[in-house]
Amino acid sequence: MNWASFYAVISGVNRHSTGIGRIWLSVLFIFRILVLVVAAETVWGDEKSGFTCNTQQPGCNSVCYDHFFPISHIRLWALQLILVSTPALLVAMHVAHRRHVDKRIYKLSGRANPKELEQIKTQKMKITGALWWTYVISLVFRVIFEVIFMYLFYMIYPGYKMIRLVKCDSYPCPNTVDCFVSRPTEKTVFTVFMLAVSGVCILLNIAEVVFLVGKACSKHLHDAGNSTVAAWIQKKLRSY
Repeated sequence: MNWASFYAVISGVNRHSTGIGRIWLSVLFIFRILVLVVAAETVWGDEKSGFTCNTQQPGCNSVCYDHFFPISHIRLWALQLILVSTPALLVAMHVAHRRHVDKRIYKLSGRANPKELEQIKTQKMKITGALWWTYVISLVFRVIFEVIFMYLFYMIYPGYKMIRLVKCDSYPCPNTVDCFVSRPTEKTVFTVFMLAVSGVCILLNIAEVVFLVGKACSKHLHDAGNSTVAAWIQKKLRSY
């Protein structure tokens, strides 16, 4: 997969996000995508060839490996990163729609010129109105996907620990055989690291939701307060 193009798409969406959202993107790229591409793929490069069983029975190694490791860590992490980042495309589509509407209104007004249209294309959108809801919903889906994948990891690999020795008696193994995993400690370290960073991303997404909700509530209370003050002043003026 071309992770550079993937990052370019996500970073384009992130221009319209909050400061916490930009931190999330940095964590996603540096501590997840970069580690996955540079280090983790190398660590798991021998996951199949390094899995050996003490038998020469044809097919036994493959069957035992598939039984204890039904899906590769690398593929599961890649799928997780894609799905976790997908909700950001909702924001991208919403922003594109708003820009299209703004450009159309500008053209209908008869005041459009190439420079102003270019500014509309590049300007940062404020997270307000319907875009606020789209953005918050995308954050909620990010958290849901992260939690689902962490649960899947726990179900497939209980305790998130890479086992050293597995005993397998699946057909076509002639009897119960011992199978050994290559570099289990190193793989355990990477697994814990990737899951810890996933937990950090969950906290950042929750913090961003709290920030946006708190900001919206504060704005609502401020507007309500101003309306109350204005009504009180108008009432006093009418009484004179």
